[in-house]
Amino acid sequence: AHRRRTAPLAPTTPTTPTTTTYMSALARSQFAAPRAVTHRRQASHTKARRSSATVAASATPSWGPCSVHGGAHLSAAQKAELEAVCAHIGQAGKGITACDEGPGTIGSRFENVGIVNTEENRRAYRQMLFETPNANKYLSAAILDPETLYQKSSTSGKLFPHALNDIGICPGVKPHLKVYALPGQNGATVMQGLDSLAARCKEYKAAGCKFAKWRSPIEIDLTTGQPSDLTIETNMQDLARYALICQAEGLVPIVEPDVSLKGDHDLETAVRINLKIQSVLFKAMLDHGVYMEGSLLKSNMVNPGKACKTNYTVDELAIANLQVFRRCFPTAMVSANFLSGGQSLEDAAARLDAINKHKTAKDPWNLSFSWSAALQMPLFELCRGKSELPLKEMGELYAKELEIAGAAALGQYTRTGTSGDHKAK
Repeated sequence: AHRRRTAPLAPTTPTTPTTTTYMSALARSQFAAPRAVTHRRQASHTKARRSSATVAASATPSWGPCSVHGGAHLSAAQKAELEAVCAHIGQAGKGITACDEGPGTIGSRFENVGIVNTEENRRAYRQMLFETPNANKYLSAAILDPETLYQKSSTSGKLFPHALNDIGICPGVKPHLKVYALPGQNGATVMQGLDSLAARCKEYKAAGCKFAKWRSPIEIDLTTGQPSDLTIETNMQDLARYALICQAEGLVPIVEPDVSLKGDHDLETAVRINLKIQSVLFKAMLDHGVYMEGSLLKSNMVNPGKACKTNYTVDELAIANLQVFRRCFPTAMVSANFLSGGQSLEDAAARLDAINKHKTAKDPWNLSFSWSAALQMPLFELCRGKSELPLKEMGELYAKELEIAGAAALGQYTRTGTSGDHKAK
């Protein structure tokens, strides 16, 4: 029987019909039944595999193997909360006061004008920025240093995040740590703090924050080839990972690629480099599965380097900024709030105003401000020759500055002379 089963199904050289018939019958009798069993076993195994695959599929996230899932890990309620915060911050005619300088940075500004750097002086100064009469008419949000989260308003006795919420100003926080120079990149840096970010975001959320802001500073230096692809990709990947972690902890991420005004590069170079940086950023965010509708952008204005020898009008600068956004800024993100980045209030306001005046139907975003130095440096000048903070005078000037900023955010500011133009150095 064993020899018959291992014999060929038909003779190699058929001799007679009787032999062929016999071998055909033998094939049917000896091999048909085992094959039928084999088919039944295969069908059973296939069914089992399909059942296992069904179980595995039910346990696999709905976006499958692709990471570009747009926040599929977030619930509908989580997405709605993120979108509501973005809508609040992106109100037309309102912007962000950026007062997230650490104790050392603001301390040096105090000391430069003769004011002692104490925690109480820092607290009182920040309270003036938040509670100046009508400030909430022009402010939708405030970025705080972690120290400020746990300080109280002397007016209400509440911690600042809750005091800000009460007057319609959304509180946020700066969660990143210190910069680190990338070896072999001619001084180019990345920001540290991702490893412990989730725990800190959880703490900041519990303290009353609704958003966070992470800054990635970049300089253009054509002589050293910066920013290199490595510099750009490393920083933008970090911003994307930060955004993903923030959303998982219930905070809206504001991503801030900050291209410095340093350098002598022209406007055309600035457009190309800013476009590269932002396109890499948004692709990284999408690749990470960031929910774009629950994110915001804080970016530099696209400008030539301060030492650029070519003149540009404020309108040319405005068009350059809109070109960059039109080519890569997702319409899913409702607002971009420009940083001042070393510009004076007059220049920053004139440029923001021109950008808004040049907007068309192709530009659906709210374009506003998130200014620190442009608003605050004039306030510090009021302190010279005084031993204490002149909070009343500072508040009065600050109110006028916010009115200018709010008008620029609506495209309703009237510039003085040639403010906003880039003048060759």
